[in-house]
Amino acid sequence: MDARNPNPPASAVSRETIGLALGALGVFIFGGTLPATRVALGTFSPWFITYGRAAMASIAAAALLVVLRKRFPRRDARALFVAGLLLVFGFPVFSSIAMQTVPASHGGVVLGVLPLTTSIFAALIGGERPSAFFWLCGVAGAVLVMAFAMRDNGMTLTIGDLFLLLAALSASLGYVVSGKLSRHMPGWEVICWSLILTAPISIPAAIWSWDQAFTLASPAETFAFFYLGFGSMFLGFFAWNVGLGMGGIARVSQVQLLQSFVTLAISAYLLGEQVGAQTVLFALGVIAVVALGRRARVSR
Repeated sequence: MDARNPNPPASAVSRETIGLALGALGVFIFGGTLPATRVALGTFSPWFITYGRAAMASIAAAALLVVLRKRFPRRDARALFVAGLLLVFGFPVFSSIAMQTVPASHGGVVLGVLPLTTSIFAALIGGERPSAFFWLCGVAGAVLVMAFAMRDNGMTLTIGDLFLLLAALSASLGYVVSGKLSRHMPGWEVICWSLILTAPISIPAAIWSWDQAFTLASPAETFAFFYLGFGSMFLGFFAWNVGLGMGGIARVSQVQLLQSFVTLAISAYLLGEQVGAQTVLFALGVIAVVALGRRARVSR
């Protein structure tokens, strides 16, 4: 191989491509989280949504680990618990509170800062070193989605935006912790063990936050709640964690810029929220940024 023109092995390129594809699948599943939360809030409280979905997912995770006879990774217990606190509790509770005051489509666009905050944490604790061009693309994408958020809200940021920012910080730090674990542990095991380790909190809290009025939930609200438990909290992380481990945390996280527009499409279809021509233009701009960031150099 010519040292002046190094080319990555075909297997490495294939691994990165698969990681990006799995990350995109996770983004599609996560894209329904805010609309589903908005629907579930019609009857369920933010606290029961947070703990109830985690309790359901932890039961499913325990069943899967028992069937496959997986041994507990004792040496990774602390990191798994931290990932659980951030992803199982942090993001759901902050996003549920935010959805009480802002539309799902607005929240979806504000969460477009996730790739940038994830890249920052990946550089700080994930052992990755993105190039200057990568950072330029990340900042450009974040500026686009923040401009969209402020344009959509009369050029101001609300308390709902603050909770969305807290949700983004919780999620991005959790992604980096779980992404590092996914380098030496199957990604689906990472979320399963995180759910198991936080189950002593989520299950009692779900019972505590239960209200008899929740039995009156409509079929749509009930379906939304189960989607949050088995989709957003469980299956989505299968694809996402594996993708982060295979394709690199900083690079795959850029795919999440597209999550905003998955959320917009689902919000328009399920909640009747309007998606205008300017929204489409912002979407095209963000897609262009993702395409450029995909080509930027990221070293580990």
